[in-house]
Amino acid sequence: MKRKQMIAIFGLLAVALPVAAQMFGPKVPSLSGIWHPVVGNGAAYEMTRDGKKSQMEITVVGKEDVDGKPAFWMEMGMTDPRTSQPLYAKTLMSVSDAGVTSTRMIMQMPGQPDPMEMDLSMSPAGRGMKQTSPANIADKAEVVGTESVTVPAGTFSCTHFRMKDGSGDAWVSDKVGPWGLVKSENKDSTMVLTKVITDAKDHITGTPKKFDPMQMMRDRQGQQPQ
Repeated sequence: MKRKQMIAIFGLLAVALPVAAQMFGPKVPSLSGIWHPVVGNGAAYEMTRDGKKSQMEITVVGKEDVDGKPAFWMEMGMTDPRTSQPLYAKTLMSVSDAGVTSTRMIMQMPGQPDPMEMDLSMSPAGRGMKQTSPANIADKAEVVGTESVTVPAGTFSCTHFRMKDGSGDAWVSDKVGPWGLVKSENKDSTMVLTKVITDAKDHITGTPKKFDPMQMMRDRQGQQPQ
């Protein structure tokens, strides 16, 4: 394989996989809360990290059975800073004694005609992206008290949690889905609720294809001006 092709493929992987890891990784404070999914419900947030602001939506757009138990499709939407186009990814979240685990991931990359399904056991560094989060933040945090919190979405009565490892604080309300998060703060970032969503629709349509970096490269080359 030519060196330029190798560079292009690694570039595509560098876009696709770390974006997914960023959206669903442990540093995203949206994954701290109390899991109570309802199809059609969700929340919009403004995140501030290193002085830079970004917007994100987290919604529940579907439900299906996994091993005889209900699982929910949680969709996250952000804007790709390189293209200013929306990027959507959804994971099928199932609950076990260990917590909430993502079992499948489907992404809609900007500029690509079809959604792609990615293997959660793969990553560029050889480490899996499949992660499990506690279904209840109380498993890893202590209750500080009950507080009234005002954010752009309004004023909410929240339970204030402080992480046991001292990494941050979260304010949670049962009026917000799917994680209940109204506000979170840690040393690197803050997140505040800007809108409660009750009419969420799935932004990823069409039949997903297995992630193929070679085909993705060919698609991008075909979109370049001749």
